[in-house]
Amino acid sequence: MNLLPLPAFTDNYIWMLHDGRQALVVDPGDAAPVFQALSDLKLDLQAILVTHQHPDHVGGVDALREATGATVYGPARERIPEPVVRLSAGDAVPSLGLQFEVIDVPGHTAGHIAYFCPAAQGAPLLFCGDTLFSGGCGRLFEGTPAQMLHSLDQLAALPGDTRVCCTHEYTLANLKFARSVEPGNAALLQYSSRCETLRAQNLPTLPSTVALERDINPFLRVRQAAVAQAAKGRDPQVHEEDAVAVMAALRQWKNEFR
Repeated sequence: MNLLPLPAFTDNYIWMLHDGRQALVVDPGDAAPVFQALSDLKLDLQAILVTHQHPDHVGGVDALREATGATVYGPARERIPEPVVRLSAGDAVPSLGLQFEVIDVPGHTAGHIAYFCPAAQGAPLLFCGDTLFSGGCGRLFEGTPAQMLHSLDQLAALPGDTRVCCTHEYTLANLKFARSVEPGNAALLQYSSRCETLRAQNLPTLPSTVALERDINPFLRVRQAAVAQAAKGRDPQVHEEDAVAVMAALRQWKNEFR
C-alpha cells in the first residue's frame, strides 16, 4: 500500500492511497493533480473521502466522480457535492480492502469528520483534514474551543505510531508559534530543525505521528504546565487548570501571531 501527498494550490495536500491497481483520495480540492497521478501510475479511483465542506477540499469532487465513477464519502451535516455517502461517528468506509473508521471532530467546521484506519500496512493512518496540523490546529470558523479540545483529545488518544495526514503544509509557521509557547521544549526544537531541512529541499514535512504531536503541538498540550502558563501570560484571565480556556487563549494568540 502506497501513501502519496499530491501538492495542490499553494500549500494543500491531496492524500492518495493506492495498492498499485486501485486508489482512494482524500479532500481533492483540485482534480488536476489526481488525474495526473492516476494516469502516471495507471490506477483506477475507487473512493473519494471528504473531511469537510471548504472549497479547497471539495473543488475537484464532481470532476473526479464523473470521470471515474468513484464513490464519494463525506460528513453527514456539511455541504458536499451530491451524490455522497453521508457519514458520522461510528460509521466506517470500506476501501482497498481496509476499513476507515469515522470520527466526529467539529471545531474548524461544525460537521468536520476524520478517517482512521487502524489496520493500514506499516502503521495506522489518520486523515484529519483541517482539524489537526503538525504543530497546530485549524481555525475555529464554526466551532467552539470546547469542541476543538474534545476533537483533538480524541485524535491524541489514537495509537502513537498513527500517521497524521493533514491537508496543509503549515508546519514551519505552526512550529514558529509553538516555540513561542514552549521555547524550552527540546523535542520541539529538534523537530523544527528537521522540518526546516525538509522544506529547504522542497520535501513535505508530513505525515507526522500522533506520538510526535503529543510532544510538540501546543494544542495537544493544553494541560501541560508550561503551555497553560504561557496562555495565562498572554491572557491573565485564563485559569491554568481550565483546559478549554487555555485552548481558547492559544487559538486567539495563534490567530494574531506573525
